[in-house]
Amino acid sequence: MTDVSGIAVGQAEAAGAKTGVTVILPDSRAVCAVDVRGGGPGTRETDALDAHTLVDAVDAVVLSGGSSYGLAAADGVAAELGASGRGFALFDMPGVPRSPVVPSAILYDLANGGDKAWGASPPYRDLGRDALAAVSSGPVALGRAGAGFGAMAGTHPGGTGSASLVTGEGYTVGALVCVNAFGSVTMPGLDDVYWAWPHEIDGEFGGGRPPAGWQASPADWGAAKVNPGVRENTTIAVVATDAALTPAQARRLAIMAQDGLARAIRPVHTPFDGDVVFALSTSARPLPESGAELALAALGSACADTLARAVARGVHAARTQAV
Repeated sequence: MTDVSGIAVGQAEAAGAKTGVTVILPDSRAVCAVDVRGGGPGTRETDALDAHTLVDAVDAVVLSGGSSYGLAAADGVAAELGASGRGFALFDMPGVPRSPVVPSAILYDLANGGDKAWGASPPYRDLGRDALAAVSSGPVALGRAGAGFGAMAGTHPGGTGSASLVTGEGYTVGALVCVNAFGSVTMPGLDDVYWAWPHEIDGEFGGGRPPAGWQASPADWGAAKVNPGVRENTTIAVVATDAALTPAQARRLAIMAQDGLARAIRPVHTPFDGDVVFALSTSARPLPESGAELALAALGSACADTLARAVARGVHAARTQAV
């Protein structure tokens, strides 16, 4: 994700509670859109991202564990950004603070065995502040990190994944995902072969391949969660690009990027998941004046492939780490 110039990422965890928060922070306000496909989403400020609304850019995006408690992580981020003078304002008025726009999405990790006896003081507001304080343009920690710290991907450990790609036209796309899916990221009977294997680059998630002639049974979901509970799943993600996009174009990018989840998780977008994908544009490089929509289609396809890789990379890293 941080290979996209102008994008920084911060992560914070509460190890005892087996939960965490991830903040995606653009250097300056960025165009943002969202696409929600899961049946049990938990979000904040996503309505403000519609192309017809007043606000056409955001100050940060927050991903969090903790189910509905985790939405408070964005409060901590918004408070810190507002205190530093960042945010939206129609007019600059003395004594009137700007309003940071910080959309967020959460996943369910409340039943993962961590200590959630926090009473009336859940840790997420502080975790949001900590993640913001940790933002960096360096490599993103994969696996048990940030909002994916306490996640499960089917019956495998879930986690945070990230990947990037430079398109043939020279645009950079990046993806960050926290995988807590009901579905399986590996193929039935092939525990080390990921559904995303056709998109793998340089053996980044193990290099496993299905044997010649292998076929999946339509009824075999492999390592999916067999007893999903209400709101106990969800894969949440952000894709970003340096291409200059309008809010409507960013929405198309988010829609196309969702196909990356379908390439990497089976089944996906179920009634038990709250799958959400945000799309960010730093607007550093304009689309071509001629053929802009074709360029957007290529970007969307690249984002889907990159998100599929990020899913497998995150789970692959988590499987090698202690829970």
